[in-house]
Amino acid sequence: MNKHPLQIFLLVFFLLSSQIFSSCSGKDRLNPSDPVTLTFWHVYGEQVDSPMNLLVQEFNETVGKKKGIIINVTRVSNASDIGEQLMDARAGKPGAGSMPDLFLCYPGTASLLGPENLTDWSEYFPEEELDSFVDAFVEEGKLKGRFCVFPLCKSTRLLYVNGTEFDRFSSDTGTSYSALRTWDGFFDTAKRYREWSGGKPFCAFDYLVQNVDLCAREHGGTKIIKDGYYDCTDSVLRSAWKQFADALVRGDIIISDLYANTQMMTGEVPAGIGSSAAILYFNDTVTHPDNTTEPMNLKAFPLPESDVRNTPSPLAPQTGCGVCAVNNGRIRGEAAAVFLHWLTESSRNLEFAAETGYIPVTEEAFDAIDTWHFQDSSYRAVFNAVLTVKKMCRFVPLPSESGYIEKTNQLYDILRSEQSALTSLYEAGSAPDALESKTWDQFCSCLCRPES
Repeated sequence: MNKHPLQIFLLVFFLLSSQIFSSCSGKDRLNPSDPVTLTFWHVYGEQVDSPMNLLVQEFNETVGKKKGIIINVTRVSNASDIGEQLMDARAGKPGAGSMPDLFLCYPGTASLLGPENLTDWSEYFPEEELDSFVDAFVEEGKLKGRFCVFPLCKSTRLLYVNGTEFDRFSSDTGTSYSALRTWDGFFDTAKRYREWSGGKPFCAFDYLVQNVDLCAREHGGTKIIKDGYYDCTDSVLRSAWKQFADALVRGDIIISDLYANTQMMTGEVPAGIGSSAAILYFNDTVTHPDNTTEPMNLKAFPLPESDVRNTPSPLAPQTGCGVCAVNNGRIRGEAAAVFLHWLTESSRNLEFAAETGYIPVTEEAFDAIDTWHFQDSSYRAVFNAVLTVKKMCRFVPLPSESGYIEKTNQLYDILRSEQSALTSLYEAGSAPDALESKTWDQFCSCLCRPES
């Protein structure tokens, strides 16, 4: 029997509509009756009750349950190892485990994984919503035109000072905390402290190269690094290194034994330069080698700035991982985005940052720091310093290319093993310039592109 054209049209329309509504209501939409599970690797505390694990649990029991999303933490690593673990998982190496749906990593690792293989968060976060985030944090996550690395929380570097020891030094020498505002003042203070203390170094550095890098940029070194290798023919970079290396040779400063807070807590040094997140690992007291203790009275300050600079404002290091997701369909992308929206809601983002020493990522969260109740005065000191950094400085992402961290760590190992000998040679009368030049040769061998 022939069908009327209207009947044919209605039949086709019904069939198409059925397919459309079916695709929109079934597996292509979040459904609490059929939840989506996303595996998650993060770097925030390896303990069971880590702040991130507790947040995941809260999400799963509330918004996740309502929407049909389960976040399953399958690995907690650390920032220095997670990149290698992700690459091993991507390559399918034995024992590496499956590639997670969601993970924390640096932009350099995301580039190696391939931006085209990762979720473009701009599909789930409209531009007006991204405007509420700190611009520099969002820009760092854009790779090859795709917004792949979402800022969850960041960190910067701060100068920590044992207030009890510094006050004794200040009382005898008249040196004030204001002297630490510039690098010239900082190095003069370090030299005076070594002389006052009978040979003790003033400050331990966790990331010496990063400070040299920023000083060179503040002095106009705009092309000092490419593809993770420094240009050792650059005179600005060479001058920046010399300032730090001279102090290292004299024994005014040292390379930390991994983290400066440890040497501050044992009284080896009264100051340290490290991550804002290091506050999580400080004690309230200093325990000296003879087992005597005294209050730390911890102070925290922005990094010193260059006395003369070619940049409109001081530069501050911007560090920390971001959240990536494997590009594996719209439904999984939507589920990941719901989780990120929830995590970065301003009050929740600030609460997480306040517990861990990390920097919040939204402007609203930054604005709320002034009125946030910190139970520990040292945390208040850290976040006051962070606020000053945000107001006065321009955040600069530090190099994250593959191998960069390994190369800097190689240099630190060399300098750490030789710094005592260098200082002894200096005190014995060896030419300071020759000793400093030796450290420059080591810098070049580790961090400059090999001659082809």
